[in-house]
Amino acid sequence: MNASPTITMVRALPAEYRERLMSVAREVSFPQGTRLFKEGGHADRFWIIRTGNVSLDLHVPGRREAVVETLTHDQLVGWSWLFPPHTWHLGAEATSPVRAYEFDAAAVREMCREDPALAASVTQWVGSVVAHRLQATRTRLLDLYAPYGSGSAF
Repeated sequence: MNASPTITMVRALPAEYRERLMSVAREVSFPQGTRLFKEGGHADRFWIIRTGNVSLDLHVPGRREAVVETLTHDQLVGWSWLFPPHTWHLGAEATSPVRAYEFDAAAVREMCREDPALAASVTQWVGSVVAHRLQATRTRLLDLYAPYGSGSAF
């Protein structure tokens, strides 16, 4: 269930934009078992993992949360902060001790409002992450609940 290669901030954004985003980042750490956010909650921040692992999960009525992807070094945790209504679509939990850069979503959205080129780059980056997560979630749910698993792509 480890994440396949995705577009990281380093690969997706020009150095100037990375530096601007990093100017509003703060270093945080979470012990194993910490819930970063719950599905349906207010999405007011996001993280880039420095070390450790974070599992993304989906509420399944009548069952435990289904882990749909595991994120690690340099990966984005959280994309719901960018798109109204800014509500988490999945849940996230640290599955090991995690060190990360944390970003205040309102500050980043304001930076994007002030600079359309930055906004376009950030939206392209986050959009590529969303597309990847959608496919990973689909595959994982088929593995868990379809009669014959996901097999190959249709």
